[in-house]
Amino acid sequence: MAAVEAVARELGVAFGAVAVSFLITDLSGRALVRLAHVPLSADPAATPDALARGERREDEESATVLPFDGGPHEQAVRTQTIQVVRADAEATWSVLAPVTERGESVGVLELQLPEEPDRDVLAEIGRVAHLLAFVIIANRRHTDLYEWGQRSRDFTLSAEIQQRLLPEARTCEAAAFTLAGWLEPAASIGGDTFDYSLARDSLHLSLTDAMGHGVEAALTASVCLAGLRGARRRGLTLLDQARESNAAVSEHASHRSDEDFVTGLIGRIDLGSGSLEIVNAGHVAPYLLRGGDLMTLDLRVDLPLGMFATSTYAASVVQLEPGDRLLLVTDGMLERNVASVDLPSAIREGQDLHPREVVRALADHALVAAGHALEDDATLLCLDWHGLHDEARGSVSGAEPSRASPGTG
Repeated sequence: MAAVEAVARELGVAFGAVAVSFLITDLSGRALVRLAHVPLSADPAATPDALARGERREDEESATVLPFDGGPHEQAVRTQTIQVVRADAEATWSVLAPVTERGESVGVLELQLPEEPDRDVLAEIGRVAHLLAFVIIANRRHTDLYEWGQRSRDFTLSAEIQQRLLPEARTCEAAAFTLAGWLEPAASIGGDTFDYSLARDSLHLSLTDAMGHGVEAALTASVCLAGLRGARRRGLTLLDQARESNAAVSEHASHRSDEDFVTGLIGRIDLGSGSLEIVNAGHVAPYLLRGGDLMTLDLRVDLPLGMFATSTYAASVVQLEPGDRLLLVTDGMLERNVASVDLPSAIREGQDLHPREVVRALADHALVAAGHALEDDATLLCLDWHGLHDEARGSVSGAEPSRASPGTG
């Protein structure tokens, strides 16, 4: 946090700001959290005792949750544009700049300026906000403070394991694609994971669902994902990744009395051609939205990973076209408490949204349908295919403006 505070002080001087603060994206994806340092004073009267609404403290650190309400803070994240708001009471101007890296929303930089900023000042603030994203990414590897601030609810042991399995960045933008994943956990963790890795000319992705709930499901998911990642990092083929993970889960299951397996989708996209190789290990078929038409992909279906050590796997090949949207889901999006959600209609309705907004919106539908008590994890991985691998990205301050979601009005 000290690094961010140092940057904030320099920003205050550079732009003549009355106040500067950083708001980090909450892990729920539905709020921002204002982080602040509240030094403990030798004089108790000098240290504020009353907590503000939505605030919590730990030692000298303060975190205040600001739920998304359609206002300028949410618009800055949603549209990835700088918001300027006149604060009449203070006769100042609030500037809200998205802090983003490759489409991943890290948070929002908020400055209070005594005068209305011109276009050049706003452009400079946008560039500084982008640089701040790298400062935060580099520094949060060495501290729990950022994640403490992002956690507006407590984690169980199984949830803690599950969080460590997910990629650190839930969103990735590149010239050829935009990708975002989301995991909405059940009260008793269901063992879902998603993963991706961008290579020079290919994109690896997976979405898996371990059998069972709680710590055992989280451990099985760990074994499965470690098998996939280990094989991928050794440069093995897609089919070898599936075989390695199957062997790992089978070995893990052999030491337990209960049956143990993982369903999943494991894919690799050639970024130059848009050819998708995908293995379906007993999983729900993915959706493909193309030109307004929604279909489920007719893939070869093999046995789940870990069911039998001798299982074999084969890949189906799908040719992606520019404008395609691919959506992978786990069965938590289809379980009986969520059955009232018309998932195909919801997918069509969200076709103008950035994948980052799509996965959160679909998870919201599931939560509402289940009365905010999911019986199984609801997990999604959404990929928009642009087919522009050989072209330069049109990013501005860490995001592609043309791909951002529209404002809420």
